[in-house]
Formats: sequence, C-alpha cells, structure tokens
Amino acid sequence: MSPGSRSSSSADDELRLPRAPGLFRRFWARHPLVADILIAGVCLLLSLVPATTFRGREDQAAGLAALWPATGPVVVALIVLGCASLLLRRRFPRTVFVLAVLVAHTYLLAPVAVGGPLLCVAAYSLAVYGNTRLCLIASGVALAILGGTAATLGFTGAISPMIAWNAIVGETITTTIGALIGTNVGNRKRYVAALIDRSRQLVVERDQQAQLAGAAERDRIARELHDIVAHSLTVMVALAEGVAASTDIDRARPGAAAIAATGREALRDMRATLGVLREADAAPLAPLARDTTAETVASARAAGFDATLTVAGDRPPLSSATQLAISRIVQESVTNAMRHARGAERIDVSVDYRADAVEIRVADDGEPVTQPPASASGYGLRGLRERVELAGGSVTAGPRASRGWLVSARMPLDEEPHDS
Repeated sequence: MSPGSRSSSSADDELRLPRAPGLFRRFWARHPLVADILIAGVCLLLSLVPATTFRGREDQAAGLAALWPATGPVVVALIVLGCASLLLRRRFPRTVFVLAVLVAHTYLLAPVAVGGPLLCVAAYSLAVYGNTRLCLIASGVALAILGGTAATLGFTGAISPMIAWNAIVGETITTTIGALIGTNVGNRKRYVAALIDRSRQLVVERDQQAQLAGAAERDRIARELHDIVAHSLTVMVALAEGVAASTDIDRARPGAAAIAATGREALRDMRATLGVLREADAAPLAPLARDTTAETVASARAAGFDATLTVAGDRPPLSSATQLAISRIVQESVTNAMRHARGAERIDVSVDYRADAVEIRVADDGEPVTQPPASASGYGLRGLRERVELAGGSVTAGPRASRGWLVSARMPLDEEPHDS
C-alpha cells in the first residue's frame, strides 16, 4: 500500500461522514446492482406490455405499421437490449442513451401509438453518471432528430398522425423530466463529492502540518539541548581538569564551586527546555531568552582562557528570538574554541549594536586550521545557522588569516520587538 493510499484511508476514517437519509436510499446506495435490475425490469415491463395490443390490428394498419409481423421481433429485441443495457448505465451512460434513442425510433413502426420510460431513464443516467451539459445537449439533439423523423413519416403517410404526435409529445415530456431530475441529482452528487474530496484534502493537510510542526519543534529542542549540554559539559570538563591537576585544596575549591554552579545552570536551562514537552505545568520559555553572553565569557575565563567581552553601541530593546540568537552564537562559538582550538589561550568576543543590526564576532588564537571543526557537521554550527536564519540574519565561520578561528554573524534589529 502506497503512502498516498494510507493517507486517504486515514482521512476517510477521520471524516466520519453522516449516514444517507432514508432507509430506501441507504439500501439502494449499498446495493446498486439490485436497483439497476429493478429499474431495468420495470422499463422492460412498461415497454413490452403494450405489444399485446398489436394483435388483430396488423391487417388494418397501413404504411410501415403493416410490416409489423416482420419488424415486430426486431423491435422487441431492440427493446429488450435497450432495457438490459440499463444494467450498465452507471459505467456507460452514453451507450445506454444512444440505444434508448434507437428504441424510441423503433416505436414508430408499431401499429398503435406506444412508448416507454427507457429514454427518460437513459437521460437521467447520462446527467447523473456522465455530464450535465452533455445530457442537455444530447437530449435536445435526440428529440430534434426523433421529432423530425416522426414529422416526416407522419406527413408522408408512412405512419399515422397519432403515432407521430405520440412520439413527439410523449418522448419530449419524459426525456425532459428525466434530464431535469438527473441534472439536479447529478449536480448535487458532484457537489457533495467535491466537498468530501476537499475534506479529505484538509485532513491530509492537517496531518502534514502537524508532522511539519512536530519536526520543527524537535529541531528546536535539539538545538537547545545541544547548546546547553555542549557548552556546560565543555566548561565542566575544563574546570574538572584544572581541579584534578591542582594539589592545593584551597586553590581547587573555587574550580569545584564553578563546576557545581555550571551544572546547576545547565539543569535550570534543561528543565526550561524540556518543560515544553509536558502538557501540564509546563516551564516557561522566558529564561531561555535571557542574555547569557557575559556568563558564557565568564565560564570560559573560569576554565583558564583569557576571555574578553567587548560591547559597543547602545543595546536597544530586543525580541526574544534575537536575544536568544545572540546568546547562542556566543555560547556555541566559545564552546567550539574551548573544544577544538588546539593551543588556544585567548578568546575575544565582541557585540556591536548598530542602528539597524547587531554584529557578533568570536575569535580565538588557536593553531591555524584548514578544515572546520568537527561540530560543523553536527548540531553545532548547523543549529547556529538555522537559529540566525530564523532571526533574519547571516553567519560565517572559518579560519583567520593569521591564526585561529573566527565566527562572524549579523542580524537585523526589529523596530518593535515582538516580546520583551
């Protein structure tokens, strides 16, 4: 089973369409073949019963009617064939209509004025299971041909005027009734089918939107968890190595305290991030949007790096997305410098607030590299780029001309922050 069929089946299950009104209507809808057999039988009965009145009148008839003993079996065979074709009226409505028109012409050969409901049912079927416009055009053309044939045969004396008038008036009335009812029923059926199809499309689109929203939320949580865990663990590892290398308990105590503080900070951010997964008592997202630039630089300094922070310009009110992006750019860049820059001792962070944008630069003095750090292929720089693009900015990362690695980002400032 293809994915499209699975989606269609799921959509049908969720539509919960109401039952058709009426006991008989539901029965005919569930048993279309029974309905077609019954209709064909009724048409055959109403079309063949008048043939019993022909006996005894053939000798008194004139013109084409006098040939009834020879043409009668052919007419009866055509009537049976036309009525039997009603069993296929749902699949081949055009063929059924052509046979019905042919049967209507054969009625002109009878000794007396007769007719049947076959053309009425055929016009109805053509409108419901075919095309409404085609039904109206075909009915008009068929009646015009039938009327012309009956009038010509009547004026020439080939058939009696009564038979001609019966063919013109009777078939016109029955065909018009069938075509009008079929047009109304067919239009309503197609309208309901279009509504159901549109409902299926809406259900599929709703499921797709939910999947896209879920994927976007998973990506967002992955970015948050990576930023929190990677930075915090990097700082804690660096501090732990310093504590382990120290033999002086008093000098190691601040490092241990910094490890504990970093762990508590990571736990707080972790709870705030995972709180959105709970249905009740969800943790607010506001703490994630705070300015952690200074804390990030301080943690790098505590880990033994000569880290500096330079802020230029007046800091305007920032939206949560912009503030979070600034903090994560600095955090990810500093973390990469601490983890991947071999021999790095200095990390310089600068944040420049301008009239229309904010520029962030993070540089280290590690050994020159020709390949991006390992995290560039993981969630690190990829998540950073996604976050900056969501804020409408751009970011570049690469080796410096002299030594080390440089991350540079630029993001436009909102005239009015979405939230504070």
